[in-house]
Amino acid sequence: MDKGYFVPLGEGQAELVEKRSRFLGHLWPVADEAQARARIEETKKRFHDARHNCWCYRLHTGAERYGDDGEPQGTAGVPMLSVLQKAEVTDAVCVVTRYFGGVLLGAGGLARAYGQAARDALAAAGIGEMRPWLRLELACPYALLEQVKLLCAQGQGVVEEISYADTAALTLRFPLSQAPGFAARVGELTAGALTPRELGQVMAPAPREE
Repeated sequence: MDKGYFVPLGEGQAELVEKRSRFLGHLWPVADEAQARARIEETKKRFHDARHNCWCYRLHTGAERYGDDGEPQGTAGVPMLSVLQKAEVTDAVCVVTRYFGGVLLGAGGLARAYGQAARDALAAAGIGEMRPWLRLELACPYALLEQVKLLCAQGQGVVEEISYADTAALTLRFPLSQAPGFAARVGELTAGALTPRELGQVMAPAPREE
């Protein structure tokens, strides 16, 4: 599996007003350039009445792109991309929409505003580390379900899905280092009656450790 890298945990939005101009920051996690460009086009259509929809994206494959959408060169896309670079965040696309307020901001003012809108949108999205997890499957009697869910949380695990039938079938995901401990605790709880079944590894984000 790939080593860990940083990604947005979800979508983020932010608004900044600078000398009557409104800057609306939007940020999304994306898997590839096609998804990034689709988000950019969606945003341009949604805010078609805005003066500018400036954008950037950065992927862990190495692709980096930006667009100033009519703003002076280097005043919008570059400072936005710099936010992602400094945060070491990839697989992200950011669009900052500007509604012009009638007052010119100058190159420095524009760069600060676009950069701040991108920074605020990223903060709203949150940053996670994309790293390998082990997926487990466990058939659990309903009488033990809440205890198993508690053990999952204590082991930094995530409950992906629960199917309800004669017993509860849980699909769980754990950091690789935590999965053995969870299996051991389930064994202790049930005197060895329940054993998780491994489903394989996946890459998924976890909250970034400061």
